[in-house]
This record gives sequence, structure tokens and C-alpha cells, in this order.
Amino acid sequence: MVFEAALLLRLLVGTALGAMIGYERQLYGRPAGLRTHLIVALASTTFMIVSTHFVYFQHYGKDDLVTVDSSRIAAWVVTGIGFLGAGAILRTGITVQGLTTAAGLWLVAAIGLSAGAGMYVVSVAATIIGVTALTVLRRFERKDDHLLRRKISLILGEGAQPLSLILTALARDGAVVSAAEYEKQIDENRTAVTFQASFPATASDRIVELLETQPGVRRVRVEPLT
Repeated sequence: MVFEAALLLRLLVGTALGAMIGYERQLYGRPAGLRTHLIVALASTTFMIVSTHFVYFQHYGKDDLVTVDSSRIAAWVVTGIGFLGAGAILRTGITVQGLTTAAGLWLVAAIGLSAGAGMYVVSVAATIIGVTALTVLRRFERKDDHLLRRKISLILGEGAQPLSLILTALARDGAVVSAAEYEKQIDENRTAVTFQASFPATASDRIVELLETQPGVRRVRVEPLT
């Protein structure tokens, strides 16, 4: 009974420490939040407990001639978590987001494995360092959380200004444009332009109004980047 209680303690510690990392990620609205990190930590802790103790529960005898590599399950956790982390990485044009969250999931898996192995000091220390890196060191990075990122599609007809002049007007209003796609249908005398732009949230209405008032603009479509 005491042995099972010790295993349950490992499970609770690993889950709680993983939830701490997840809570920080959720505060900033990242793709993987509290529940995702908590479940990853719970799963990795469980895998580690199974990896290190399943032989005990099989009641093998000395004469059973059974050879077991107890590290294999834990080793595959490190590989498998890479697929989950890849799902948290989002590429929008030339911008890549979610790398820190993916690294956090990898860290949570390591915390769970160490807690599952009964290495409480290591798991707690890794959690403290991880939370510190995500919160305190964040202040030293240049973050653009105040910026809106949008996909903008324009249909230009007769009398429209050159695209370069439209983009220059956007730049004057604080927008940064990237990854423009240009398609011109000569028979219909129309041009379809798609590009990505980032701009301050306070300038959102002004940017749309600027595009709508451009000569020759037949349609404006603004979509959030997902």
C-alpha cells in the first residue's frame, strides 16, 4: 500500500508541475494551454512509472529467463512528444509562431519523466527554471503581442493605383506588409492581390478605411491569420 502511495505521489507531482507551465502559456493565449500541458505531464509521468516499475507488477521469478529493457518506454516519450509539439507551431507567411510553446511541451514531458522516476528535486528545479524563462526572460525579448496580423485580399479594377503606392500608403499608417501574391486577369481587366500585414490594434479601422477609399478597389477582404 505504501509503495502504491509513493507512485501516486509521483503522478500528482508531475501533473501539478506540468500544469504550472501550462498556466503560464494559457495566460498569453498560446495554442497549447493549461489542459494540454497538464495532460502531457500526466501522460509522461505515467509512462515513466510504467517504464520503471512494470517488471515489479509482472511478478517475474528468478528462473523465468526474462530480459527487460525498462528504458524503452521513456525513450519513446521523447520522440513522440515531438509530433505533439509540431502541432503547436504555426507558420503564417514568413512568421513562425508557437516554437516556445512546443519547447514548453517538450520541457513538460521531461518534468513528467523525472517526477515519474521519483527525482522530485530535479523536476521541481526544472519547473522553476522553466517558469522563470517563460515569464521573467520574456521581458528581454521583443514581443509583438500588441500587433494584429491579418491576411488582406484586394480586387483592383480600372483606375486603380499601382500596388506599390497602395502598400506605401499602408506603411505610412504603420502596417508592415509581407508575402504578397499577385494575380492579374487581363481579359477581365482586374487584378487580385493577397498579402499579409501586421499593424497596431488601434489602427485596425483606419487600415480598412484606407483600403476602401483607394481608387479602383472593388473588393476588400480582411481575415485573421490562423
